[in-house]
Amino acid sequence: MKFTNTKVQMMQNVHLAPETDEDDLYSGYNDYNPIYDIEELENDAAFQQAVRTSHGRRPPSKTSLASSIGRPMTGAIQDGVTRPMTAVRAAGFTKAALRGSAFDPLSQSRGPASPLEAKKKDSPEEKIKQLEKEVNELVEESCIANSCGDLKLALEKAKDAGRKERVLVRQREQVTTPENINLDLTYSVLFNLASQYSVNEMYAEALNTYQVIVKNKMFSNAGILKMNMGNIYLKQRNYSKAIKFYRMALDQVPSVNKQMRIKIMQNIGVTFIQAGQYSDAINSYEHIMSMAPNLKAGYNLTICYFAIGDREKMKKAFQKLITVPLEIDEDKYISPSDDPHTNLVTEAIKNDHLRQMERERKAMAEKYIMTSAKLIAPVIETSFAAGYDWCVEVVKASQYVELANDLEINKAVTYLRQKDYNQAVEILKVLEKKDNRVKSAAATNLSALYYMGKDFAQASSYADIAVNSDRYNPAALTNKGNTVFANGDYEKAAEFYKEALRNDSSCTEALYNIGLTYEKLNRLDEALDCFLKLHAILRNSAEVLYQIANIYELMENPSQAIEWLMQVVSVIPTDPQVLSKLGELYDREGDKSQAFQYYYESYRYFPCNIEVIEWLGAYYIDTQFWEKAIQYFERASLIQPTQVKWQLMVASCFRRSGNYQKALDTYKDTHRKFPENVECLRFLVRLCTDLGLKDAQEYARKLKRLEKMKEIREQRIKSGRDGSGGSRGKREGSASGDSGQNYSASSKGERLSARLRALPGTNEPYESSSNKEIDASYVDPLGPQIERPKTAAKKRIDEDDFADEELGDDLLPE
Repeated sequence: MKFTNTKVQMMQNVHLAPETDEDDLYSGYNDYNPIYDIEELENDAAFQQAVRTSHGRRPPSKTSLASSIGRPMTGAIQDGVTRPMTAVRAAGFTKAALRGSAFDPLSQSRGPASPLEAKKKDSPEEKIKQLEKEVNELVEESCIANSCGDLKLALEKAKDAGRKERVLVRQREQVTTPENINLDLTYSVLFNLASQYSVNEMYAEALNTYQVIVKNKMFSNAGILKMNMGNIYLKQRNYSKAIKFYRMALDQVPSVNKQMRIKIMQNIGVTFIQAGQYSDAINSYEHIMSMAPNLKAGYNLTICYFAIGDREKMKKAFQKLITVPLEIDEDKYISPSDDPHTNLVTEAIKNDHLRQMERERKAMAEKYIMTSAKLIAPVIETSFAAGYDWCVEVVKASQYVELANDLEINKAVTYLRQKDYNQAVEILKVLEKKDNRVKSAAATNLSALYYMGKDFAQASSYADIAVNSDRYNPAALTNKGNTVFANGDYEKAAEFYKEALRNDSSCTEALYNIGLTYEKLNRLDEALDCFLKLHAILRNSAEVLYQIANIYELMENPSQAIEWLMQVVSVIPTDPQVLSKLGELYDREGDKSQAFQYYYESYRYFPCNIEVIEWLGAYYIDTQFWEKAIQYFERASLIQPTQVKWQLMVASCFRRSGNYQKALDTYKDTHRKFPENVECLRFLVRLCTDLGLKDAQEYARKLKRLEKMKEIREQRIKSGRDGSGGSRGKREGSASGDSGQNYSASSKGERLSARLRALPGTNEPYESSSNKEIDASYVDPLGPQIERPKTAAKKRIDEDDFADEELGDDLLPE
């Protein structure tokens, strides 16, 4: 059957059978056609002619075929009736089925198809594809390592990717034309390598790699990478080149990409600020604030005007910063109806990632505004109070109304720095009447203020107000614990500190104070645990390190105490009291050389510590360096001119060194200053007698008179009925009393640290009667503030000047 090429021609030959025809459409198919009678083929002239010629190979015409087979064609009209359409191909009924074969229209009996021919793995195309895959994997591994913080591994992976990518390019050039090189892969490999060089601070290699990308004209939009090159030059403090590359990158960015242009201009402004070119920085930020105002640009603009001292421009910049829109819709977090589904959605979005990002943006805005206000308030008006008032009024008229109270608290802090405590207290008392958040902050600072002024009753009262206003305020609880600590109730104080830590585990003041409390309760192991935890948070805190050393000393572990004190010295190497403490510990361990080293270092930084001077003088007497000992005792006599023992020690050192004339002059000078000192007169009598001087008799008469007066006093003390009289007699006799009072260095009950071979004995011409001891005492290096708990508003309390530092996070709760 022959078909036409178009659907239109085909449809012209298709005629649907009329629905009204009730005749049998398939009639006539069972009629026998004589053309299939093979017995008569020999007599059929037409068949014999077709066999002998090529006439039989030509397709029969429609008319001849129709006439020969005796049935109409599909779609043909015969006797006014259209024959229905039938399938072009048979439905699977073949002659083979008549011979007993199974019905298999899908040819499933042939078995599975032959497998596809496997591709050769060693073909160039397959090698190139495998190499591309490896390069991509290396780039991904480099990026993952960078995100995990393993910068060295990220750089190594980036270098491996670069080497394999170069091998890939060479292989591809051998197989295909250069136009088929994967430029995107090359760009990603080079860009990742430059980035890894930059984060590893290999700036020269990073710049070279960026230059390779920028100079290649085949990379589209590669010029924007000049901004990264500008960032590297900025890190290297090469400001001129940084600005140059930023401007080149700015020229590469089309004007439609507004956000990218703004970011590059911000980088230019930051570079100008670091270079000290504030006028140029102002031009950049003014353009940004006119085109697309943002918080960082407004903050930096305020700083620039502050740097050049333009008051009016400072005010305008601050007002521009205040008006920057936050683009935060707070209403969507408030459910307007009682619909359960709406409430569920509202609860779900109250702490999602978008909400957290909005909180961070708001916190950043408040930080910029508060910092700008604190910066410009003291200079925009004639007084800082007027400047703060102007800032408060501007903030109240903006969307940051709640910051006005925080500015008032900062105003009170400024008064404290100026030691104007009355004004600070007045402001804080006004703020105490505000809402709970501000009331708690103001009461906390009032409590800290009264505590440092040792008015513990007022401090406790305001601490109670702060705690009642906000029970979850760790600073308020810490201050309450401080007032209880001051009253000696350490168990209760520890409870307040524990509650503060439960509310805020990062409250270092509470953790420090609870360590002091456990130390007072003699729970040394728990105190040590607290200070070790605090050391993990504050790694370089000298106070914490010293407290750990102090606890180890109390636990009688001097080696550990020395180790921790060495860490204190590494943090503050010039603290004389810490150095003297190290000297004391080494002296106690018997290491005189190390003890001398640290005592001497302490003396160099603070030559007025009488205990250190005493120990050094005793050390030189022990080692028989009399001349060196003399300078220390002379300094001690200058520090304590009313103490006779220092001048007697100077005279003794002169005598031991053989300088008798100098010793005689020193004894005479001492006698003029302390005429009732018996020991001085004894030495004068003996020294003058041995030298054959006439003054010996006069000094002997004075000595007898003083000894007789001493006996009379002693008799009066024994016979006295009044206890107070006895006390007076003892005090009067002390001036000319026993030699131990004159020659020993009382060290306020401290442990013995050095022994002196004392003045000559009675059987020697220039020696005293017995050996005496000189003690070297220790003063706490961090002062009384270590023993007293810290307020939450300040880590170290200075009793004389407690307002030199800011009152801490309590004033500005964030």
